[in-house]
Amino acid sequence: MAGKSTLNRLELSRPLPTLYHKISHDRAAIEGLFVTLFLEAHATAPEEIILDLDATDDPLHGHQEGRFFHGFYDGYCYLPLYVFCGRHLLASKLRPANIDGSAGATEEVERIVGQIRGRWPHVRIVLRADSGFAREHLMAWCEAHGVEYLFGLARNRRLVGEIESELAEAGEESGLTGKPARRFKAFLWSTRNSWSRRRRVIAKAEWTHGEANPRFLVTSLDTADGDARHLYEEVYYARGEMENRIKECQADLFADRTSAATMRANQLRLWFASMAYVLLTALRRIALAKTRFANATCGTIRLMLLKIGALVRVSVRRIKIAMRSGHPCQAEFRMAHALLTQAAR
Repeated sequence: MAGKSTLNRLELSRPLPTLYHKISHDRAAIEGLFVTLFLEAHATAPEEIILDLDATDDPLHGHQEGRFFHGFYDGYCYLPLYVFCGRHLLASKLRPANIDGSAGATEEVERIVGQIRGRWPHVRIVLRADSGFAREHLMAWCEAHGVEYLFGLARNRRLVGEIESELAEAGEESGLTGKPARRFKAFLWSTRNSWSRRRRVIAKAEWTHGEANPRFLVTSLDTADGDARHLYEEVYYARGEMENRIKECQADLFADRTSAATMRANQLRLWFASMAYVLLTALRRIALAKTRFANATCGTIRLMLLKIGALVRVSVRRIKIAMRSGHPCQAEFRMAHALLTQAAR
């Protein structure tokens, strides 16, 4: 909790306090806090967790430090890296846009996995991400440290050549039914130069809208974890849910308001928004689980339960909050307050 002037001093502070900058923030402590809160949200260690990685654009409209043009997003932006486990935010790292989408991911994963295994030494960890993270350095690190992975894989002519017969079958079926058709295939494959070993690739040979649409994954998961169709449709497809979490951070909680001059200040702003997301996720999990807001977005929770008019009276013995009698969410507000009070005891 802080006022605007204190937050401004934090943004302008230097790594070490000086005579004129007496407050600062501890980057490592903030990064570790997100993982600590994730761990403390579980009463017991799960058998398996899936960590989702993704990069997104943070559009810039000034001349901030680290400002670069990104061709894919067609604008000047930052390229923050997010790591989620379900609804839990584990990392939000601000980066310039003149880098590969996976830049710094190995270091972030190493830090997060190390902290998780310090508390849960036997948990199985799976990384899941799109093709921008199918890089040798990240896959090799996972293989060396007992972490599984499931990444999208950019297609090329060699990969498509491996599933020519499956594509032909799907095309024939689609032509007969007039509907999309797909086949799945798993095989061992390696690049000519960039990979250090052969890896399992899962292919989706799909024919839709009158044309082929082949897609590929690379994974360390084997047949014991499911066949090719299961890994693609049930496990990998669920990665898309992470994009909704990023939208909550950016659209509902203003994680894209990185208008300060320096990267250090903008990283702190991103952490403020990320911590707001963590707080609302905890509110949703602890106080709203039995209400109609159990699966509500952060924006809905803000609008219906936080951005409301009320009369607050403070006395020596109590704080009294008087809401208008016609507020449609009185029951949920009252239940949330009771559950939070119970959890604090």
